[in-house]
Parts: sequence; C-alpha cells; structure tokens
Amino acid sequence: MTRPELPDLPVRAVLGDVARALAGHGTAVLHAPPGTGKTTLVPLALAEEFPGRIVVAEPRRLAARAAAARMAGLLGEPVGGTVGYSVRGESVVSARTRIEVVTSGLLVRRLQGDPELPGVSVVLLDECHERQLDADLLLALLLDVRGGLRDDLRVLAASATVAAERLATLLGDGGPAPVVTAHARTHPVDVVHVAPARAERIESCVTRAIHTALSETDGDVLAFLPGAGEIARVAERLGEPGVDVLPLHGRLPAARQDAALNPGPRRRVVLATAVAESSLTVPGVRAVVDSGLARVPRVDHRRGLPGLATVRVSAAVAEQRAGRAGREGPGRAYRCWPRHEHASLPAYPEPEIRTAELARLALELACWSTPDGSGLTWWDPPPEGTLAAGRTLLRTLGAVDDTGRVTERGARMAALGLHPRLARALLDGAAETGAPAAAEVVALLDSGGASGDLEAELRRMRAATGPEARRWRREADRLARLVTGAGTPDPALVVALAQPERLARRRAPGTPVYLLAGGTAAELPPGSGLGDAEWLAVAEVTREPGRAHGMIRLAARADAELATRAAPELLAEDEEVAWSDGDVVARSVRRLGAITLAERPLRDPGPARVRAALRTGLRRDGLGLLEWPDAARRLRERVAFLHRRLGPPWPDVTDDALLSRVDDWLEPELSSARRRADLARVDTAAALRRLLPWPEAARLDDLAPDRIEVPTGSRIRVDYSGPEPVLAVKLQETFGWRATPRVAGGRVPVVLHLLSPAGRPAAVTSDLESFWRNGYPGVRAELRGRYPKHPWPEDPLTAEPVRGTRRR
Repeated sequence: MTRPELPDLPVRAVLGDVARALAGHGTAVLHAPPGTGKTTLVPLALAEEFPGRIVVAEPRRLAARAAAARMAGLLGEPVGGTVGYSVRGESVVSARTRIEVVTSGLLVRRLQGDPELPGVSVVLLDECHERQLDADLLLALLLDVRGGLRDDLRVLAASATVAAERLATLLGDGGPAPVVTAHARTHPVDVVHVAPARAERIESCVTRAIHTALSETDGDVLAFLPGAGEIARVAERLGEPGVDVLPLHGRLPAARQDAALNPGPRRRVVLATAVAESSLTVPGVRAVVDSGLARVPRVDHRRGLPGLATVRVSAAVAEQRAGRAGREGPGRAYRCWPRHEHASLPAYPEPEIRTAELARLALELACWSTPDGSGLTWWDPPPEGTLAAGRTLLRTLGAVDDTGRVTERGARMAALGLHPRLARALLDGAAETGAPAAAEVVALLDSGGASGDLEAELRRMRAATGPEARRWRREADRLARLVTGAGTPDPALVVALAQPERLARRRAPGTPVYLLAGGTAAELPPGSGLGDAEWLAVAEVTREPGRAHGMIRLAARADAELATRAAPELLAEDEEVAWSDGDVVARSVRRLGAITLAERPLRDPGPARVRAALRTGLRRDGLGLLEWPDAARRLRERVAFLHRRLGPPWPDVTDDALLSRVDDWLEPELSSARRRADLARVDTAAALRRLLPWPEAARLDDLAPDRIEVPTGSRIRVDYSGPEPVLAVKLQETFGWRATPRVAGGRVPVVLHLLSPAGRPAAVTSDLESFWRNGYPGVRAELRGRYPKHPWPEDPLTAEPVRGTRRR
C-alpha cells in the first residue's frame, strides 16, 4: 500500500519508532494524547510496514465508523476498500480491505471463533485508558494467544494517559514492552467554573454556559453531557441565530454523526457524550462546556441487565475534555461545577471490570476454557464475588455445566453477542413464539428505553417512523436472522425467559402490589394499562429510596400457565409444617419461586416437624402461648426469687431462659402436642418443677415459703413478684410479733405491708421491732378515731392479736 500524504499531526514524527518497536519486540505501547493522530495515521503506516491485515479495536461503534471514514478519506477511497469497519450488525469490508476497524467486543467474538486470527499481522488496541470491559478482556485474550498460539502476532496498545507504564509491563515478555511517546502540540486553555444555581438542572446550567461561550469566544463549542436525553433537552433550549446545534452520540444515524465530525459552513455547537473525549476529534472547537457528568457501566437493577449510571467525571477525564479547546489555538473550558469541588473528583475513572455485572464476561471466559479467568494476564482481575454470581446465572440458564465448562447451548448464546439473559430469551423465545416475534422483544429489552405496557410499546414502535424505531427494526431483523423457530407471538413469554425471577402475581384482589418470584414486592403505577392483570412478566423495576416496594416500569400480561412454561426451574413442591398466623400450619405447597400456586392440608405432618413448628411458635410469640394459673405463676416467682438471691443451683426462669431450655422442662407435653390449643393444656406448674434442683428442691418451702403464719394463726401468702418478698397483713393480726420474718435461709427480711382495717397500707417496714417503737404511736393516733371498733392498744407487744373488731 502506498502511503498517502499524511496530515502534519504529532504522531507522524514517531511512526517509524512504532514500526521498529513492533518489528523488534512484537508488542509496544503508544502513548499519545487525544487529537495527535494515533487512531488514523498509525494504522496507515502499519499497513505499509507489515503484510496481512491491520485490525484496529475501538471501544465504541461510533468511533470505529468515524476512524474508518477518516482513514478512507485520507486515501481518497470510499469506506470498504483499503479501509473498512465492522460493528455489531454492520460490516463494510471487501477482499481489498487491509485495515479493518472493529469494536472490542466484536474482536473478542472473532478470537473465540478462531484464536489464531488468520491473516491478521497487527492488532492495534485503541483508547486502552478508557478501561472498558470488552477492551480489558480483549487485551487478556490477545496476550494468551501470543503466549501459546501466535508469537508472531503483533500487538500495539495505544493510550492517552500515563497508563502506558502499566501497559508496557503487561505486554512485555521478560521485561517491559517499548513505549513510544508522541507529544501533543497544544495551546493554552483558560478554565472557568460556571457553577449551577441552587436547584438548577444540569441542562439549564450547560445551556447558560454555552451562551456565555458563544459570546466570549470564537470558533465552535463542544459541550459534554452524560447522555442522549440531556443532549436533546439542551438542544431544545438553544436558539442562537446563525449557529448550528449538532448532537453527537452512539444512537444517532451515521449521517448525523458525520455532520458533527466534519466542519460546517456556520458556527457550530456540538452536544456530545463521552465519545468525543478521546476516541473522536471534532474540528474547529475553541471552547468546551463540561457538565462534569458521565454515564458509566453499572448493574442496572431496574432491568436486571448491564446498564449505565450517571456519575461525576474523574479529574483525568475533566482534563481531557478541557484539552479539546486547545487543539487549534488558545481556548477556554467552562466547567459546570464549583471550583472548590474540583479537588474532590476521583483521580481516574473506575475500571469497568470492577463495577459491572459480569455474566457476559463469565460466558466469554467459559468459552475460552478458563471459567475463573485464572489462566489469563489481567490489567485488573475480575472481582471474585461478581464473577461467581455471573457463573451462577450461567448455570441457571444452561450455558455452563456444574464444572463451569461451556455447553453447546452456551456457545450458541455467546455467539449471539447479547447478554446471556437476552440470548436465552432469543433462543428459547424463537422456538416458542417464532424468531421475528422473539427478536422484536429482545431488541426492545436491549435498548432499555421502553416503559409501561410492553405489548403497547411494541405496537407503538411498529407504527413509528423515527430514527429510534428504524434502529429498533434493524436490530430486530438482525437478531431474527440469527435464530430459527415458529410459533404464536407472545411477548410476555420472551420477557419471562429473560427474567424468570421477575414473574409476578398480584398479592390480593384490587391491590397494585405484586409479589415477584424472586421474593420481592413491586407496585404497578397508575395508568400503566395493566391494572387488571393477575400475573405479569416484569422487565424493569426501579427501587426508589423511601418506598416500601419497587415500581414496575415495563411489563407484559401473563398467566399461571405461561409462568410455569417459562420458569420450570423455579417450580417446587414442598410439604411445609410451620408456625404461621399463631398456630401450626401443615400443608403441601406448590410454588413458583416465592409465589404460591396451590396448597392443600397435610394429613400426617409427623411429630418431629410439628414439634419444631411449636418451638418456633414459642420463640416467636412467647410463653403466653401457655396457660399460667396462679399456682404456676407463684411457683415461678418463688424460684425466680431464689435464683436472684441464692443463685445456682436455683434455675433462671425468665422468658429467655425458659425458651432456651424447653427440652428440659416442657417434655413430654411438647412432643405430644399437635396445635396451639394443646400448649394451652400443659400443666405449667408441674412442668416447672422439672427444673428444680435435687436435693435442694425439698427445701423450697423453707427457703421461699408460699405462706407465712402470723400471730393470729392466719397463713398469709407471700408476694414474690417484686424485687423483695412482701407480706400484706392487717396490723391487728401482728400484735405481739417482735421479730420480722425472714426467708432464703434467714438472709432476706420480708417487707411487711401493715394494713388498716380497710385493707389499705398503714405502714411498710422490714424492721418490725423499730416500727412498734417509733412508727406505731403515730399510726395509732391517726387511725384509732377512724376505726373505733378495732383495738388500738398502747402496748402492741403485750396485746392479743385479733382478726376482727374489738372483743366485747
């Protein structure tokens, strides 16, 4: 291939160094900041130096198409000649193609199909610093290929950051790989902070900053926003005369993407996602407006699939974005956050492998015959717990066997290039509902933009003519060509095949709350059009702080028959003997996950399981399930008193202690009981006596007597329910009683409640002798006039005790 006249970009000066490093070592690292020409000039130079095909791996489809178009333009050729590209669902190459730009994920699939990459001499891994999951996996697989199959395969890793040293170590064989650095020619960039006002939305702040940039600077304005939704809202707010507003993101048609990447006749405002940070060069930019936000891969719990979350950018990303303003001359960057917050930004972006859901990675590793990834050289190894969760899901879907090896079914799923859940839904759904119908649903689920009634959303998309609908139809057509099958279309079945644990049944008639097979509850919002459905196949659920239930965002009508067809692995029939609603419930239950499908009483539950259920009931509802007549209650209070005052061997009879020892005192009654009513018939006094220590039990009545005889001969009951034993007795019955009675072997005096003739306490004492001497005269003076028929002797110690009134 004849080298074209290359643009005068910084990387041009080091093209020879790159070629020599690859020729001598087989691997190398190119450290070149964005905009230096590494994506376009280097592949052209490599194609001239090395035979075979040059494959350039880009992290994004938009960047792959743009890079191919730029290189083909430098050659004066259309795309598909010397330079072509391949992305998911689209390939523009020919027999003449020497340079092919592909996405990282697509090249992973090619390696899985043929690890030797026949005909390929050099692989250029572009934008390694972005740490995309597919790119990290691709690097690990290429290193494995070089180590075992093709030591002649040359690998060049290109990075825009200081990650070059780490890359050199990974690529080196016995020492670091050569690092070639291209220094960018940049101009000074003045950084201005335009902080949002209180409660101001980021779209409003960005719009305000764009207006300022247009008035204060010359040239085009490049604004970074987190996603397509924010781009659309900012575009609606902008209305500058003589200025073209151009969006730039991966969901746009190719023609509209090209419009943003090429100079125009008028001044332009390009509203871009992170794709313009380093993968693409937008010409003419002299001012950058940075929202400070980015969408990064995270587990999307709403869909149960990989998704995107909005986060603050790192300091490195903010620096890269600002640098876009200084490529062609002095520029200015407007940052939409307070200056003092800049120091709190993370230094670098978090690698996707640390935060993403890894089921798809686990499937690729299983296809590579290293299920845990331990045989590969990683930049950062996948987290063990997240990878294990991915492998568990794969076993559930039948993609791997119990040893972690990929099954034939798993290989078919991997070849589809979808998340394993969606691959399962496409394969099995095509067999059940027909390939076109299954492909339509899977394409809609994969897009992540639908809400409400899924069937209504499908009808809307079929009738629509806009770019979103056209893109959905293209993807659905592509997926339909990958599978075979015929049947009656049933969107709910396809959803359930992807998310069987999200099959849901209404909890009760009239309620909007559904119980999902996975065990959580979710609520159907008003106006969803699904309010009369008993069963749903739920595709998306949001979990909002402060709400008791999740909110169902996308679902389709289902029924019990569909649920059992879609999720046979969740079906289970169990015999349950449990404590429920205050009694033993014995039943045979058929369930779909957490959802009860049917139940019937169990005739012979077995004594051991009933006993376990009764024990659960006692622990849960307490000893109030037993009857405690006065005799049992008083015995328990007396033993509790002795345990407090004398300690062991007198047992602890608190609720917690008794519940922990039911086997010691509640048998054989517990084993013979069958229901709650049987517990109420237990003789708790007799049961408690089983805990009394021997031979000490023989002294119970001496140490803690139930009654004490007073001077009149009456036997009065002692109250042990409080902290001290109490004897309530009428004062006249204690005449002549000199010493306070004592219990617990004489250690504890009884507290005497000396009662008036009306039965109310006239005095409380635990020192009777002192009371007669000091307290009684005052009591006598106060009460003798009120109760004249009762004796009030001056000397109570010599008076005769009486039960009633004064003797005649």
